[in-house]
Amino acid sequence: MMKSGLAGVFPVLPTPFAPDGAPDTQALLRLVDFAIESGADGVVFPGMASEVETLSPAERASLVAQVGGRVGGRVPFIVGASDPDPAFAAARVREGSAHGAAAAMIMAPGRAGRDAEAQTAYFAAVAAQSDLPIMLQNAPAPNGAELPASMLADIVRAVSAIRFVKEETMPCGQHVSQIMRGCGSHVDAVFGGAGARYVVDELARGAAGTMPALELVDVHVRLYRAWQAGDVPLARQLYNLSLPLLTFQAVFRVRATKEVLRRRGKLTNVSARAAGPVLDADDARELTSLLADADRAGLFTADRPDLAA
Repeated sequence: MMKSGLAGVFPVLPTPFAPDGAPDTQALLRLVDFAIESGADGVVFPGMASEVETLSPAERASLVAQVGGRVGGRVPFIVGASDPDPAFAAARVREGSAHGAAAAMIMAPGRAGRDAEAQTAYFAAVAAQSDLPIMLQNAPAPNGAELPASMLADIVRAVSAIRFVKEETMPCGQHVSQIMRGCGSHVDAVFGGAGARYVVDELARGAAGTMPALELVDVHVRLYRAWQAGDVPLARQLYNLSLPLLTFQAVFRVRATKEVLRRRGKLTNVSARAAGPVLDADDARELTSLLADADRAGLFTADRPDLAA
């Protein structure tokens, strides 16, 4: 299989919903444009940050087609194709491939646990029925299998279609290092996840990039570009300034993502299907303060932030 080079900031797009609860395709397409216009190196859809578990197969197929069409080859599109059944996962890979996806992100299924033989058989079965390079997503339990780095490397070496890894089990930085050492040339790139809450450590250890949620995509692009240019102080400033918002997002997940996007003028309706805590009035006030602090410090400006401001 031909190697595909992927690196940089690849946000996972949220799924906007209309007031009647149906997916809002036009709003999703505007978010695709926002990501690309902000300098994202690629986009991912659907993933956990897309509330993928709440989408019907028909909704998912339609939205993947719309995202692939809107991306239109401007940047790489990674299709989320996770499913505990390898036949269904492969079908989702083929769905993405039909709409221009460059790779398929597939979570190591939690039900297979830390059974290296079962996980290897699962990914081999997916690869045998699909035609895209695979990104193995190593996510924490209970959704993911939380594979040890050494076991993950064994699976990668056994299944040649796996060319990328998205690592988001704790401690993320150490695991990025261990996976890179264990996989060697068997993978083209290892990405960080976990909402970019550990992105500087991951980049310092050689990660190819990050796959966070969308609301701070412009910030993450500036951070990554600064790191690549050798401006580590700027990258660390942006990281430090973004952490309070990312900590807030770690609690409220997609609801925080959507609310920040709304306040930034990128989304109108913030309804969500996913389970999880809902912001109350005090949470909304706290978010207002966090955004105001970040704005005063220059997080959302193109100029270098001044921590003394």
